Amino acid sequence: MTKAIVRYYPVGCADTTLIELPDGRLVLIDFADYGDPEDPSNKRIELSKALRERLDELSRDSIDVVAFTHLDDDHCHRASEFFWFKHAKAYQGDDRIKIGELWVPAAAVTEEDSKDDARVIRQEARYRLKEGKGIRVFSRPDRLKDWLKENGLTLEERRHLITDAGNTIPGFSTSGEESVEFFVHSPFAWRLDESTVEDRNGDLFCFQAHFVVGESETRALFFSDADHETLSEIVEITRYHDREDRLLWDIAKVPHHCSYLSLSEEKGKDSTKPVPNVAWLWEKQGQKGGMLISSSKPIPLPNTEEDDDPQPPHRQAANYYRSVVNKLDGEGLVVTMEHPSQKKPKPIIVEIGSRGVTLVKAATGGAAAIISTPARAG
Repeated sequence: MTKAIVRYYPVGCADTTLIELPDGRLVLIDFADYGDPEDPSNKRIELSKALRERLDELSRDSIDVVAFTHLDDDHCHRASEFFWFKHAKAYQGDDRIKIGELWVPAAAVTEEDSKDDARVIRQEARYRLKEGKGIRVFSRPDRLKDWLKENGLTLEERRHLITDAGNTIPGFSTSGEESVEFFVHSPFAWRLDESTVEDRNGDLFCFQAHFVVGESETRALFFSDADHETLSEIVEITRYHDREDRLLWDIAKVPHHCSYLSLSEEKGKDSTKPVPNVAWLWEKQGQKGGMLISSSKPIPLPNTEEDDDPQPPHRQAANYYRSVVNKLDGEGLVVTMEHPSQKKPKPIIVEIGSRGVTLVKAATGGAAAIISTPARAG
């Protein structure tokens, strides 16, 4: 395969993204299955079925990397029913999908009040960390050091399994056939240490994926549910270290299902005005033809009941993001539960190849069409 393929699944105000790398490896970012074939009003995809179908097409029964950016339910719902977990036979069986390497923020290991799917993932992360393989933990706060000590381990013994913010993830590079690297933006160890309580939305795993295919470079940002304070810290620290290229983007999933709180404290009447660092991120770092993805329900119309809902997506945030991509001459803001229609949403499929980014238009009657962005090199 001479291209990468990124699928953003329509799972409501929740997240699941599958990245198929040029070297054949698969990276799944979050898993949230809220589909219900018995409820015709539920337009969310049957995620387990859709993923199994894609894995069957690829002749796979495992995923090389499964990352949980944090353990809120909308990022791990029904994961305990889908994956094969090592730590307990109750979560094993021939029909379950195996995980090569599990990626989690440190808080997913150390939190004590996990329930349901979050608890199962926490137990799996702890089991793999004790075993010393098949896991990648992001950040090394004092809490993690204390947890290791309580379990008869030292930080030094597990240091090779931990990646701090400001580093790339081992096992991936932009040289040779691998052609992708992942740069970690958060969580920050100092933030975890200063907080008296664990904050999943502040301690989450955020990163940039940098693809090199032929002469073309493409960068994708994944900020999970980061709020504007977390994003501002990421921007400030990245710019301080003269690493602005680590915040360039050709594709980005807008944070927290198009919530205005990822831009500012104030929603605004018609458009949210972002705080300065966040404005720089979106307005200065986007590349020509850039595309923004909102993993969310349809954007509300003005003066509707949905428009008054305090939960995302927010029309004002969507209007701001649209203004950003309009200036880049890209595809605009593409919403998972609106693509290609609200009545029958399908995965948003983005191909990353030697000509940059292309959005594969879902078929609505005839053959699928591919709309290309302008070709870029470097």
